[in-house]
Amino acid sequence: MSKIAVIGCGGAGKSTFSRSLGKILNIPVYHLDKLNWKPGWVPTPKDEWDELVGNLVSKEEWIIDGNYGRTLDIRLENADMIIFLNLPMYLCIYRIVKRRLMYQGKSRPDMNEGCLEKLDIDFIRWVWGYNKNQKPKILDKLKKYSDEKNVIILNNLPEVDKFIDDLKNNRYNQKED
Repeated sequence: MSKIAVIGCGGAGKSTFSRSLGKILNIPVYHLDKLNWKPGWVPTPKDEWDELVGNLVSKEEWIIDGNYGRTLDIRLENADMIIFLNLPMYLCIYRIVKRRLMYQGKSRPDMNEGCLEKLDIDFIRWVWGYNKNQKPKILDKLKKYSDEKNVIILNNLPEVDKFIDDLKNNRYNQKED
């Protein structure tokens, strides 16, 4: 377990979860939002982004959190563990609103400086429609990888907490090869 992809809806807690994993496992964490967005919410050009993601997945150890569908397969193919935070939509909506209020006028820790926290209608719609529009595609991808990778789907906060607790206490058993 040295290359871990963490995916899930906006507001699912990917960045917080990944930071916890990184501390427990002593593996570097890469937040795709922080890497993609330049100050002022300017996205990284596609060719530069593809090179950056390719360089990340070629490292010996990593935890990469984020969705970014265009490069998702690259990360999933190179991961030895894939963790899908499949949390309820209402919780994700609550968290993105809370995050907006907490970081008003500031950049989040998992975001680049100069990307002040914002919440727009397009992002709310994306989160609201995630279970209908994105989740089925994600689950199909996870089925494809489940025979060769350790695929973990965490469906609620108690499962997330138990997974972290088991890792902390060396009680987590990986799927055997």
